[in-house]
Amino acid sequence: MQMTSPTSLMSEKARGPVAAGALTVLLVFASDLLLFDVEPGINLFIAAMLISIALTLFATRRERFGRGVLGVATTLVFALPLIEAPSLLGLALAGLALALAALMVMRLVPCRLEQLPTTVMRFLLPAPITLARDAASLGRVARQHSWQASIRGLFAWIMPLGLGLVFVLLFAAANPLIEIALATLRVDSALNLLNPVRVVFWLIMAAGIWALLRPKLLRWQKIRRETSLFAPREAAWFGHAAVIRSLAIFNALFAIETALDLAFLWGGMELPTGMSHAEYAHRGAYPLVFTALLAGAFVLVAMRSDGPGQKSRLIRALVYAFIAQNVLLCLSAMLRLKLYVEVYSLTELRLAAGIWMGLVAAGLVFISLRIWWRKSNTWLVALNVVALVFVLYGAALVDFSAVIARFNVEHSLEVSGQGLALDFDYLEELGSTAIPALDVFIASLGPKQAAWEKAHHLRAKLDHDFRRPSPEWRSWSWRAHRLAEYLTLDPVAYVHSTLQNNGLMPR
Repeated sequence: MQMTSPTSLMSEKARGPVAAGALTVLLVFASDLLLFDVEPGINLFIAAMLISIALTLFATRRERFGRGVLGVATTLVFALPLIEAPSLLGLALAGLALALAALMVMRLVPCRLEQLPTTVMRFLLPAPITLARDAASLGRVARQHSWQASIRGLFAWIMPLGLGLVFVLLFAAANPLIEIALATLRVDSALNLLNPVRVVFWLIMAAGIWALLRPKLLRWQKIRRETSLFAPREAAWFGHAAVIRSLAIFNALFAIETALDLAFLWGGMELPTGMSHAEYAHRGAYPLVFTALLAGAFVLVAMRSDGPGQKSRLIRALVYAFIAQNVLLCLSAMLRLKLYVEVYSLTELRLAAGIWMGLVAAGLVFISLRIWWRKSNTWLVALNVVALVFVLYGAALVDFSAVIARFNVEHSLEVSGQGLALDFDYLEELGSTAIPALDVFIASLGPKQAAWEKAHHLRAKLDHDFRRPSPEWRSWSWRAHRLAEYLTLDPVAYVHSTLQNNGLMPR
């Protein structure tokens, strides 16, 4: 019977970490060339795809090539916004795709879709320390072997390195080209590679890449349902009677707010003297969203699997009415925001608030579906996560700065005759993608107007900022490319067609 020595056993166990370590070093080197000290652009997309392809190669060693290819396809789809323009949102989506690809390769993707958000979270939480933990584990394994083997390993490097250095010196003495090449090696260039910022970048990339190549899932500790917080007094303060009374009171209160919104927002009734529709809209936009979130939390607790709402038809009917009023509340909040924006212009924060209100309304609808179909809270969380990812993906593709600039120009006092004058300071903050909207603004004004000259000055400044020395290929983005092409053309025809399409100029 053939015995396996401890040394050969260790080498077999080390094959996986050694391959992952070599691949990590290569990917860190590639990431340094692509990303370090360079403006973000197409390099982010290339780096994400390079890592996903490396995951596929790593999967081939484990005979999981098909899963690796699926991971590459997932990364490609999620990383497409990075081609449009570099952004933190696009980078987060690409990171999520890489995490999914790593889970696919290691066959850690759950069979049920509703368990996927929890699995991804269990992977992301320990990911930053996976490299350090595995390094410590390998160190403990190495210490189990004799010091003689380690010393022999070190001695094995003395001959090739020492004799190799002698050969280099001899070749330098014999060949002037090699001597010149060695003379051009500068110590400060080598030190520049080891500056602290670069080393930190290497460590961050190495930790992330290693976690993708060798993913670990955090182990959850099971929590007992029968906690002392709810079990003894649940019947008193959150039982059947308490839930019915709460829903009756809440529905009555919400009905008052709903009636007022239907009358003054949707019906257009005249407000009291001294109050404008914009002021009425601004007062309630954000508090109503918080109210809907609080109401949604109450419904989830009231309709838990072991709660009184599961067996009571009256409670279920009251809950459906309560959710319907909350959805209408969110729609009213969105209408309030729309009325306020039409008067006081659009900003990034107000646009984000509108998107958030839509997500809250969708979440309330999902709660209704969860109750109707008798699904679990895990299913509800997964559905909300999917909706959030879709919204974030769309947001990563849209140039919100251009959208906001276009909206503010079309609703400005100078163009529409209503609202406030165009805020040039905020338009400057939006950046160079506001130039097409500025062209529309300039074309719709007469040269003698004061705003016309100010708009020309701002357009020249934004144009100058954009036309700085052309960035290298790593910083290229499709959005910047489109704007560069627009600036090379005469925008008169574009502006006239835009004005005609928006009814600002006769055809």
